[in-house]
Amino acid sequence: MAGATGLTRATVSALVDDLIAGALLAEVDPAPRSGAGRPAAGLRPAADGPAGLGLEINVDYRAACVVDLTGTVRHHLVEAGDQRGPGSLDGLTRLAARALRLARAEGLTVAGAALAVPGLVSAGGVVRVAPNLGWQDVAVGSQLHGLPLMVDNEANLAALSELGTGDLPPSFVYISGEIGIGAGIVLNGALYRGVRGWSGEIGHIPIDSAGPRCRCGARGCLEQYAGQEAMLSAAGVTSVESLAGADLTVAGTALGTAIATVVNLLDVDTVVLGGIYAPLLPGLHDAIDAEIARRVLTADWSPVRLRAATLGPDAAVRGAAGAVLRGVLDDPAAYLAR
Repeated sequence: MAGATGLTRATVSALVDDLIAGALLAEVDPAPRSGAGRPAAGLRPAADGPAGLGLEINVDYRAACVVDLTGTVRHHLVEAGDQRGPGSLDGLTRLAARALRLARAEGLTVAGAALAVPGLVSAGGVVRVAPNLGWQDVAVGSQLHGLPLMVDNEANLAALSELGTGDLPPSFVYISGEIGIGAGIVLNGALYRGVRGWSGEIGHIPIDSAGPRCRCGARGCLEQYAGQEAMLSAAGVTSVESLAGADLTVAGTALGTAIATVVNLLDVDTVVLGGIYAPLLPGLHDAIDAEIARRVLTADWSPVRLRAATLGPDAAVRGAAGAVLRGVLDDPAAYLAR
C-alpha cells in the first residue's frame, strides 16, 4: 500500500490503525508466506462498522433496508399499502425507526439515511413533483431520527446499485417499471443527473399525443401504456404475478419506442430493466426488440442489449443504503470526526 500511494510505511500504518479503531476496517489472518519476514495482516471492510439505512417510498409500498460495509443486507423491511399524499411520510418515519432499532440491537452504527422517491428532487430534500404520489413541493428535510438524510430519485439510486454489482458496462440506462416509470442514466461509470438533477423522466416520453391523460397533465405518456396500472388494466388481471402469462405486446411496443428514443439520443448499447419489468422481460422482450430494430439508427450493426436487473425490485432501496456508505468511503475522515 505504501508503494502504491507514495506514503511512508509509518503513515500508512497510522492511517490503517485509525480506520481499524473507527470500525471501518478489520484485520484478517495473513495469507501464508514462503519468503523471509513476517507476513502482513490482511484487511477487509468491517462488518460491524458503519451501516447505511436505505428507504424507499413508492405508490403502493414503502421499504427500508440496512446494509453494512461489506455490502451485506442486514435487515430488509417492506410494508404494502397506498402511499399517495405527503402524509405517507409519517409511516415511513415509523418504518425507519423500526429498522434503526434492529440495526442498533446488532451493535451497528448507522451512519446516515437516504430516501428513494419516484419524482424530481431539489437540493435540501425538497421533492418538487412526484405525480404518482400526488406530491408537489414536499419538503422531506435533511435529518431523520437525528441522522443526516439525503433524498434522490429512485431510478438514479437503483442504477447506482446495479452499477455496483460490477456486471455492467460503464455506460447504460436503467429503467424502473412500477406504477410510474423512471430511468437512471449512467455514462462512463458516473450517474448523469442533468443540469438541475432531474434527468431520466422516461415515463413521460410521449407515445401518442392523443392518448389517455397522464397524472403529469399531458396525454399519451409512456406510463399510460407500460406503467403497472396500465398493464394490469389491459390484461384484465389484478396482480403483477398474473402479468407473466398475459399478452404484453402493447406495453412492450410503447416501451421499445421510448427506449429507441433514448438510445438514439445517448448512444448506449445496454438497457437494464428493473422493478416489475425484470420478471416480465421474457414477455416484453420481443415487442421491445422489434421497436429497437425498427427505430434505432445503428441497430443493424450495433445491437442493443436488454437485460433484467440483477437486484430486481430491491435495487432502489439498496441503492439508497449504498449511497450512505459511499459517502463514508469517499471521506472517511469526516465520518470519523463525527
